[in-house]
Amino acid sequence: MNAREAIEAIRPADPVAMAAARDRHAQLTKPAGSLGALEELSVRLAGLAGRCPPPVPVRPAVAVFAGDHGVHAQRVTPWPREVTGQMVANIVGGGAVINAFARQIGAEVVVVDVGVAHDVPAGVLRYKVRPGTGDLSTGPAMTRDEALAALDTGVRVAADLVAAGHDALLTGDMASPTRPRPRP
Repeated sequence: MNAREAIEAIRPADPVAMAAARDRHAQLTKPAGSLGALEELSVRLAGLAGRCPPPVPVRPAVAVFAGDHGVHAQRVTPWPREVTGQMVANIVGGGAVINAFARQIGAEVVVVDVGVAHDVPAGVLRYKVRPGTGDLSTGPAMTRDEALAALDTGVRVAADLVAAGHDALLTGDMASPTRPRPRP
């Protein structure tokens, strides 16, 4: 399956399961809406699963897609581009924050090189579309074909993880770091 087929296969969340989840919340001994965003998340999960309550994942996986931004050339960050490769190595070695979160839920972490500008360590899935994007301040970051290839990579990795028995997929990204934003 490619990205276009995956997009065409997307269906709306099941309204019957979502209604059942809302009804279930209404029957619980608690003030209405007291769980905040968790309440709506549980309703959405029921809709995605097509049943209420939704199944509890047994074999979750986290796929981290890594690449470098070409706009790095404009000095938008104080860190060198090599930091991306170092962070990828840290994730593969189990030392990043995502690894700590994944350990808490028993999730496998998979790192995918979609566009890291440098070599990546063993243990990284290599689906490099190109070594870093173009500089978006001077032109397109990617061609349409490259963007589609990157999306196809995501679909393929997801399909492979499901085929390997994973029942919940979470995604993240690791890109060349940019300058931290000032806090308000």
